[in-house]
Amino acid sequence: MRLLHAGILIVISAGDVEALLDAIAKVAEPVRLSYVWRPTLSDPRDDMVVETAVNGQADLLITFNLHHFQKAAKTFALQVLRPADVLRREEQP
Repeated sequence: MRLLHAGILIVISAGDVEALLDAIAKVAEPVRLSYVWRPTLSDPRDDMVVETAVNGQADLLITFNLHHFQKAAKTFALQVLRPADVLRREEQP
């Protein structure tokens, strides 16, 4: 599978995608939206992501779209990182 994001070509096998989704499914927990904060962001399509993160008491939001989530990061004390930054952080001892 070939993915192009922000001008970066990513090649990943279907088996790797399936393994990643299986790993996420094993640790994912349903989040009930008990409170809605719309509108929060400049892109209304991103509001549901913030609402899920806040209602789920997330400390970290991982996205390629840092620009749209900076306001939410300040408002809700969320750390917002790109996937590559999370991977680099996990590799450090």
